[in-house]
This record gives sequence, C-alpha cells and structure tokens, in this order.
Amino acid sequence: MRNRAAWIAGALGAAGVAYRALRRQPKPAADTRADELRRKLDDSKQLVEEREQFESGETPVDEVEPPTLEGKRAAVHERGHEAARQMREPKNSFQKNAAPAVRPRASFHS
Repeated sequence: MRNRAAWIAGALGAAGVAYRALRRQPKPAADTRADELRRKLDDSKQLVEEREQFESGETPVDEVEPPTLEGKRAAVHERGHEAARQMREPKNSFQKNAAPAVRPRASFHS
C-alpha cells in the first residue's frame, strides 16, 4: 500500500509542476501575418474599385453586336492593302536606290 500511495503522490506532484510550468509561459506576441493579411485585403478592395470604374466604360460581351460579313470583308481587304503598302516601301537606304521589286512586263504584241 505504501508503494501505491507513493506513486499516486508522485504523479499528482508531477502533474502540478507541469500545470504550473505550462501556465506560466508568456503569451505569444500578436501574429504579424494577420496584420499583413488585413493590409493586403484593404489594398485589394481599392484595386477592385478601380477595376470596376475601368470596366464600366467597356461594353459587356453579351451586348456587343456581331460584325457583319461585309464589315469583316472590308477589314480583311484593308489589312491586305496595308501589307502590300509595307512590302512596296524600301526597308533601308540601300534599297531606296535599288530598282523596284516588281518590273512591268514587256509586251511583245505591238
């Protein structure tokens, strides 16, 4: 019986010491990550407001009228003309003095 009582008393004493040791630990400092997340959230709210202002001037996709076939043809035609103009222009001073890239055909039927 003495042996059992000694074990119980020792266990209670160890539990008391452990409880006091854990209770006396200082509380951890405030977590700086929470403050950083709050700051980022405030910054993102400003960005959302700016984005909404920017997008308010745009036409939503579902409200845009699709281009007509004639409009598409005109755009392709204009791009082709622009590409042809760029190909005809000389690229540097050496080519300015060179003969034109396209020569007229000689006509043998006079």
